[in-house]
Amino acid sequence: MKKQALLNTYVNNLTMQEAVRELMDRLRGRKVSYIVPVNVDVLVKMETDSYLKEIAGRADLTLVDGTPLLWIAGLLGKPVKQKISGSDLAPALMEEAAKHGYSVYILGGMGDVPEKAAAMVKKTWKGIRIAGFCAPPSGFEKDEGELERINERIRAAEPDILLACFGCPKQEKWVYENYRRTSAIVTICAGATVDFLAGTARRAPRWVSRMGFEWFYRFLQEPRRLFRRYFVDDLKIVPMIWKYGAGPEAGKKGGGGICRGR
Repeated sequence: MKKQALLNTYVNNLTMQEAVRELMDRLRGRKVSYIVPVNVDVLVKMETDSYLKEIAGRADLTLVDGTPLLWIAGLLGKPVKQKISGSDLAPALMEEAAKHGYSVYILGGMGDVPEKAAAMVKKTWKGIRIAGFCAPPSGFEKDEGELERINERIRAAEPDILLACFGCPKQEKWVYENYRRTSAIVTICAGATVDFLAGTARRAPRWVSRMGFEWFYRFLQEPRRLFRRYFVDDLKIVPMIWKYGAGPEAGKKGGGGICRGR
């Protein structure tokens, strides 16, 4: 699908309904795909991580996750229709997928969190099948043996949808390197979705999200862990707006990237 420039990357300009429709088409057509939602934190990381930048650029769908990025896109004269986070996309897709009996595998979280998330999915969307769930051990992404064991588990389960929930950039890199090895049709970088589904973390109220303060709501829940991310690292987005201006296709301002999915 065609993408448009947004600072140091390219994104699909879609509504939630359009994104779900596209993913359902990919499920029906058995078209193996991976989806990367990008927020301020991801774009800031991409400035110093060319591999992450490549992964986001090559994604079959690169979606805008975060009201601040909607503001920035509008400021630069290239408005984006809607914020689509992984934790909003996954439930919307499962609601539609349940009508057709598709299956989902949940990968990520600690302890019994993915099991609780799977139970909530099964309870909420009656028609969806739970292909499996797994809480991978710490450091699994650096252990070839563990990677293969996890991939083999997922392959044996043959899920239609795979939710990868590790946090950035671990999940994006794992997905890019493994999504074709798992047998899943649609793989979504879904971040904290596993915790939201399991009820171990709370989503911000919708009115807070619409105002662009979902990040602050999350910060209040985990201030020690998230202080540096939100109040130090993510502020680097401000000079990026000046640097890229009209977007990475304006080569004289730096940048570069990939303008469309495969």
